[in-house]
Amino acid sequence: MRKKKYVEDTRYKVAHREALIGCGLAIINILWWYGFAYGLGSKPPEEYTYILGFPAWIFFSCIVGFLVMVLLVFIVVKFVLVDMPLEDTEEEEEVHSA
Repeated sequence: MRKKKYVEDTRYKVAHREALIGCGLAIINILWWYGFAYGLGSKPPEEYTYILGFPAWIFFSCIVGFLVMVLLVFIVVKFVLVDMPLEDTEEEEEVHSA
């Protein structure tokens, strides 16, 4: 009986790297929000400064944070993530059928 040779698909390595990048972006978003919300929002409301009618902590954590994250995600998708085929290649089909 012939042993089937296991060949690890290189797409798994790419997918894991890209998943870690996505987790990193989520952590950056949480830290950004938390830093501004609790950093600037920890004062009494009477001491808040306002930007465009919003308290500064809401403006920076929610509005500017959203725009920063959209920009970061755009940069990551455009320049870091890799387009790869999802179909099996001929090599993989031969290994699976053998």
